Amino acid sequence: MNATAALPIVGVDLAKSVFQLAIADANWRVVERQRLTRTQFERWFANRAVGLVVMEACGSAHHWARWLSGLGIEVRLLPAPYVRAYVKRNKTDAADAEALLEAARCADIVPVRVKSVDEQALQALHRTRSLWMATRTARINALRGFCREFGIAIAQGARVGLEQIARVLAEPNSAIPDLIRETMKLLVEEIRLLEARVGQLERELTQTARQSAACTTLLSIPGVGLLTATAMVAATSGNVGHFRDARHFAAWFGLTPKEYSSGSTRRIGRISKRGDRYLRMLLTHGARSVLRAATAATQAGRAVDSLRAWALAVQARTNHNKATCALANKLARICYACLRDGSPYGQLRRLEKKITRSAYPIPA
Repeated sequence: MNATAALPIVGVDLAKSVFQLAIADANWRVVERQRLTRTQFERWFANRAVGLVVMEACGSAHHWARWLSGLGIEVRLLPAPYVRAYVKRNKTDAADAEALLEAARCADIVPVRVKSVDEQALQALHRTRSLWMATRTARINALRGFCREFGIAIAQGARVGLEQIARVLAEPNSAIPDLIRETMKLLVEEIRLLEARVGQLERELTQTARQSAACTTLLSIPGVGLLTATAMVAATSGNVGHFRDARHFAAWFGLTPKEYSSGSTRRIGRISKRGDRYLRMLLTHGARSVLRAATAATQAGRAVDSLRAWALAVQARTNHNKATCALANKLARICYACLRDGSPYGQLRRLEKKITRSAYPIPA
């Protein structure tokens, strides 16, 4: 028995300003409940000896985990979807705090690794870029719709369409009314400003990738670019030792198929789409790019490596979208192998052949 076994165990239901605590003894029996403000919360832990704190991996959880770890307290962050099953009856802050204590006793629930400040800052850069890109897309679609209302057809594509809209607005004899023309010009200027900001942010990501050995390793993998490499390092810190194997790493992105089995009947369905949606999207786009380039190379008579040949074979017997998901799954496994061994993709040819021969269930 360790030295902290006799110390109380605290389940904390986090919030913006009010924190609900459930304090349990060494036998996991709740002996005290507290509802504290932010200031009271900090003072409570500064003046109490606590062996373990259990929290959901939600907003501000990593900040409080780092702060509590600085006080010498062990912290365990649990995935929020798994804690929900332990809530008894009505959902309240007190019930949530007690559910955390029950979930912490389950050995099958793997805690979430606490992120560092730099990792969260890198994730914030990616979220900011996504917000700016979504705003840019919304503005372009609005301009495209305005032009359509006045009988002007705009070509597909963000870059080509925006250039065409700018030419239409610059033409004084176009069908755009004077009442809306200046406002549409302001929208174009806003889009240009957003593009400049996104470019600056991507330069910052490039500088970060150059200073990270893990990013350099990931960039050697086909279909993994700047965004995928930096986002994966932000999510894992470049260390995959806390994952059991490559399949569990791919399942963390929601790229493994759902299973509906009973008795001797086994049904493999679509991918689960659980886990990090942003990284799953990046891996899927990367797989789609690799598959498209492999198709073009084959049509041109150029040779392709074993990974691309495998992807083309999957596409031939199923369809493009299923092959894309299967290739995204395989890219995630290759990322795991490269990060685990610290070796670029070019030095893992033998591992690549092993992964390529592995059976990946493709739904019918």
